Amino acid sequence: MTGNPDYTNIPSIGKCYQIIKQNRMLPNILQHSNQVARVACVIVDNLNDDIKLNKDLVIAASLLHDITKTRAISTYEPHDITGGKVLREYGLYEIAAIVEDHIELKNFQPDEIVNENEIVYYADKRVMHRKIVSLKERIKDVAKRYATTPIVKKALVKKLDIAFEVEKKIAEFLKKDINKLFQGIEEDHTPLVTASTTKLKI
Repeated sequence: MTGNPDYTNIPSIGKCYQIIKQNRMLPNILQHSNQVARVACVIVDNLNDDIKLNKDLVIAASLLHDITKTRAISTYEPHDITGGKVLREYGLYEIAAIVEDHIELKNFQPDEIVNENEIVYYADKRVMHRKIVSLKERIKDVAKRYATTPIVKKALVKKLDIAFEVEKKIAEFLKKDINKLFQGIEEDHTPLVTASTTKLKI
């Protein structure tokens, strides 16, 4: 049984949107982030009862995982690294560590209990723009957009192969079949909350 980490500096969904606005995230990137948060939330909600992760941490990290991707379009900076740096400046150290892991999962331990980093990493890999897709489809899209040469493509696909290991690991801790888990999640671009509610919109 895992513990339920008591992180003291996890921003609310509303605060996440303030940070997103301050960093001028493009609408399409926000739509993607919203959907990643929905997918991650469904995973946490369907974990076996003896697995206790911090759902608020997962939601916040999902919303903020691409916090510097807008500027990275023109600067070509590694937005996982600079995203972590920006979030540390906000004092969001636990979230920064997850954001730094969302492209290349470091220190993956297949035999350990699933953790928040892995869930956010995997949720991001299942969302292409704002559409939920298979890992194969997502990796094919990433390779098409970012692989400039056959050598780069081979290296990129190899690096993403770990996503299948993560999927296998997460599936072992779920109450439901992972292949059916995301059926019914809305494909929209509305915020996760409105001004009058704090309920996550799935």
